[in-house]
Amino acid sequence: MRKSYEIDMCHGPLFSRLILFAIPLILSGVLQLLFNAADIIVVGRFSGSHALAAVGSTSSLINLLINLFVGISVGANVLVGRYYGAQDYKSASESVNTAMVTAAVGGCIMIVAGVFLAKPLLQWMGTPADVLHLSVLYMRIYFVGMPALMIYNFGASLLRALGDTKRPLYFLTVAGIINVIFNLFFVIKLDMGVAGVALATIISEWISAILILLCLEQSEGVLHIKMKELKFYKDKFIEMLKIGIPAGIQGIIFSISNVLIQSSINSFGSIAMAGNTAASNIEGFVYTSMNAVYQTSLSFTSQNYGAKEYRRVDKILLECLGIVSVVGLVMGVGAYLFGHPLLSIYSSSEKVIQYGITRLSVVSACYFLCGIMDVFVGSLRGIGYSIMPMIVSLLGACVFRVIWIFTIFKVEHSLLSLYISYPISWILTFTAHCICYLILRKKAFHKKEVSA
Repeated sequence: MRKSYEIDMCHGPLFSRLILFAIPLILSGVLQLLFNAADIIVVGRFSGSHALAAVGSTSSLINLLINLFVGISVGANVLVGRYYGAQDYKSASESVNTAMVTAAVGGCIMIVAGVFLAKPLLQWMGTPADVLHLSVLYMRIYFVGMPALMIYNFGASLLRALGDTKRPLYFLTVAGIINVIFNLFFVIKLDMGVAGVALATIISEWISAILILLCLEQSEGVLHIKMKELKFYKDKFIEMLKIGIPAGIQGIIFSISNVLIQSSINSFGSIAMAGNTAASNIEGFVYTSMNAVYQTSLSFTSQNYGAKEYRRVDKILLECLGIVSVVGLVMGVGAYLFGHPLLSIYSSSEKVIQYGITRLSVVSACYFLCGIMDVFVGSLRGIGYSIMPMIVSLLGACVFRVIWIFTIFKVEHSLLSLYISYPISWILTFTAHCICYLILRKKAFHKKEVSA
């Protein structure tokens, strides 16, 4: 018998359940972004543009370092969803245990990586000397909270595999409120600057991690864990890696291309960096809303593929493409149209705002193309193909952008020239993903029938 917070993904009307699943995910993503927004707004308003640039310049580098484990959490989601759809509850439970052990160990590894690699990597990115020491300080403190971030991300991914997107939202709400309170206290009252916002983020992340652990301990069925009796299953870990490593590598290479783009932006100075940081943060709300639809397609496809509901798999893709296009167009174009008042929240400098509007006019207005690309990736991973979408994404988006930086951007050295590489790469990539899906879906369905 299903719990009230779970969604039956394999039977009944589809569109309404996709929306029901996606809305809490969108709200969770927006709330998580408010962690960063609170950091950036508070530090920009009360510690100046140098502090704002320092916090913003670390985001692409942080993503670069954590993306491998984020990919493995995607593998955990797909694996648990597939076993649950096939009613193999023993294997699903073993996958849950393995995922949480991986999260804890991975978080500890990331503390070491973040603390020791922060300065050399930021220097390699060409971070200006006037913000380098602040960027290093923020990043080193931030990575102390990495085990908590991993535990929450893996735990939330496991809950989503069974259709539960509500409880992660509740936990983030509590953590988000605490984050804002500590941000204001550390920065305004104690004048701690970037160290204060990093410390506030760590505290909030540990609260969300503790809440998700308590949730899993009190759950029944396949999600139930006992902290003192967690077990690691090598075969389940290998299965997670088969799906998760390609996803993680894709994220890493994407981050490398974003680091190169950030390095190119750094060449325009700290004011341009601040404007790009503010615009990127606004775009984050658009992306996370579309990413919720990607996660919806991933979870629904995994369960229906496990249950051999192949017609629903195709329908999931088509309906998710429609949903993500509407979300991306409304929010992306809206962010550009209201760019000036939105950017003024982050900075009162007119120069910073104008730099931000330049980015929004190109990247944000076309962001729905990225959403379409990601939904195709979600469906392909859900039916068991993770390497192919990784290769296509790397060639169509990452390699293309790197080539663009060293050719077109080198000739036309402007921010507009740099930003236009985004929509072009998205069009190329989602076209290739569409062709791959049409070819691979029949192969995947036949393979599933033969194995059964």
